[in-house]
Amino acid sequence: SRNWPLTLEFAAKDQHRADFAADVNVVIRDAKGHALLRTVSTGPFVLARLSPGHYDVDATLGGKTMHETVVINKGQPAKTLFLWPTEAVGMRS
Repeated sequence: SRNWPLTLEFAAKDQHRADFAADVNVVIRDAKGHALLRTVSTGPFVLARLSPGHYDVDATLGGKTMHETVVINKGQPAKTLFLWPTEAVGMRS
């Protein structure tokens, strides 16, 4: 993933352990609010080729949406972890 400007990672965690999550709805918007990417993850990662700048990312799992603002600097890949509580998204360990 270090060759991609943005890596998004998805997991759910209870008090004992964390498990990767898939089937996450992802929307990435530019600084003007335009949606650049709408996808559903098929695994615990989404890799995105984006230009340097500020982006808003919404990730939804089990009806629970998390929001992160991501800054991508030239030559410095960014990585963001979305970590939901298992009970909030209906996952069991």
